[in-house]
Amino acid sequence: MSYTSSQVIVLPQTKQLQAMLTIIRDKNTQRADFIFYSDRIIRILVEEGLNHLPVVEKIVTTPTGKEFKGIDFQGRICGVSIMRAGESMEQGLRDVCRSVRIGKILIQRDEETALPKLYYAKFPPDIASRYCLLLDPMLATGGSAIKAIETLIEYGVPEERILFLNLIACPEGIKAVVDKFPTMKIVTAGIDQGLDDKLYINPGLGDFGCRYFGTDK
Repeated sequence: MSYTSSQVIVLPQTKQLQAMLTIIRDKNTQRADFIFYSDRIIRILVEEGLNHLPVVEKIVTTPTGKEFKGIDFQGRICGVSIMRAGESMEQGLRDVCRSVRIGKILIQRDEETALPKLYYAKFPPDIASRYCLLLDPMLATGGSAIKAIETLIEYGVPEERILFLNLIACPEGIKAVVDKFPTMKIVTAGIDQGLDDKLYINPGLGDFGCRYFGTDK
């Protein structure tokens, strides 16, 4: 695969992260535990995503009357969740970024063409001036992600201002996205072996949305 570490950021594979990923991959994990540990990973993903936003120098005065040379985020952000599974990541973003604006996008497979089709998009009116954290737990073929990114660009968001956050990715999906959008970034908790003959991520963790929300497909 041809991508750089600056394009695809994989979370440090600490023992804590590996243990949490093991729990959410286990088919026997109860829904409450699946939600709890998924939320923990999502929080780490959001924090890492924020690390890749530009900053500017900021000088503040401490309670001791001394100056401290620090930094501040440059520009405003918003989240955009790819419905339905991406909505599971919204609270993790809100936990880290107070009063963050969140948009939604619905993409489903067109039964006639078998291609991803945009059904719904609602974004903050000033989204073109914001850095956008695109939220979806799984990156499989990349079809939905590509359609979502294309839609954001149509709404005026520069490609380089988009960060795609997901829990599990596979090489095929990563390649499809970075080949088409070479200046955006992907932040993921792990990269799996690939896709099986049904285009499911292997070994994967099943249907994330169904397991998180407790519903059938």
